[in-house]
Amino acid sequence: MEQLIISLVSGAVGGNLAGGILKNLNLGPLGNSLAGIVGGGVGAQILNALGAGGMTAGGGMDIGAILGQVASGGVGGGVALAIVGLIKNMLAK
Repeated sequence: MEQLIISLVSGAVGGNLAGGILKNLNLGPLGNSLAGIVGGGVGAQILNALGAGGMTAGGGMDIGAILGQVASGGVGGGVALAIVGLIKNMLAK
């Protein structure tokens, strides 16, 4: 459960960072956050499917696992924002 929360929060942050950097794909704070949350969740699921779920054998999380979840969530959030922004821009033409 902690992994999912970390991924969703870092996805929202990644979506907002991507929206700030890619001004033409910016969806506003709420849109950036929502796209980022979805992307963060998807990024976490992909990471888990690849076997890099992040839990140690003892059942706790180590710093490497937490950083992996933050990275996958942030990147997933940024990618999701870029995809949604591109689709929005294509439909607006």
